[in-house]
Amino acid sequence: MCRSIKTLHNFEPPATEDEIQAAALQFVRKLSGFTKPSKANEEAFSLAVEQVAAAARSLLDALVTNAEPRNRETEIERARAKSAKRFGTEI
Repeated sequence: MCRSIKTLHNFEPPATEDEIQAAALQFVRKLSGFTKPSKANEEAFSLAVEQVAAAARSLLDALVTNAEPRNRETEIERARAKSAKRFGTEI
């Protein structure tokens, strides 16, 4: 899975359309192997991003959980600490 695609479920505030769009774009880039498609593939690429974003929004809207919503700031700090431990650097 793409490391730059982040979990979007169960956050307060909920995932924004921009976050969903960014995740969809990264997913389509990974599948297609293109960072930026050629003119010949641009329409298919854009359509795929739109469809993946719509599917992601539908999934996020349908998911249910009993867990407390996660705090974005706390998750960012956890990720930084994990990265510092993994790579041995101060962040």
